[in-house]
Amino acid sequence: MNDATEQLDAGFLAAAPVTPEAQRLFDEDLEGTGYVMNVSRLWAHMPKALVALSDLMGEVTRAGSLTFRHRCVLVTVAASTFGDSYCSLAWGKKLADVAGVDLAAAVIRGDDQGLDPSERALAQWARRMTTDPNAIVSDDVDALRAAGFDDVQILAITAYVALRVAFSTVNDALGAQPDFQLNSSTPEPVRSAITFGRPAATEAG
Repeated sequence: MNDATEQLDAGFLAAAPVTPEAQRLFDEDLEGTGYVMNVSRLWAHMPKALVALSDLMGEVTRAGSLTFRHRCVLVTVAASTFGDSYCSLAWGKKLADVAGVDLAAAVIRGDDQGLDPSERALAQWARRMTTDPNAIVSDDVDALRAAGFDDVQILAITAYVALRVAFSTVNDALGAQPDFQLNSSTPEPVRSAITFGRPAATEAG
């Protein structure tokens, strides 16, 4: 057990008890990223809930036949439209890896022109959902169908975006600050496009 892990807080909440389930979250972070993410410190209060949420996201991802690039587009658009700097950094960086830094930065700024037609349809849908879901009309759904998505996929895409926004809402409301390591490893054009949300930590946790 890492004493430093115990001492650091989780946004606006006190440090969570380091239970076996919480330690598993931390260990997975250390293996995958080399550091414990602030969002994991927050969810260490309810690690089983985070696992269940992740499982549900995985289920709708499979139902929607969503590729990794699809998910990069959906989350980057939803997070940036919502004003969540943490997920915009994390997924903007991933989008930059698969689609290029300039395209990722443009998508964060609301410019989808560099995306292919099916990706633009996903981006437009995520942006409408995140901005005002009650303003969506049947023509908007038809645009997804025209892009090649069937009704099961459309439901899955919608559920995926909604779950990602819910995740961002919890993290933002409880003060989860983007990790110093995440911010410093994200390409500068992507960082510069993120002019919203909580500022990144100024030192490594």
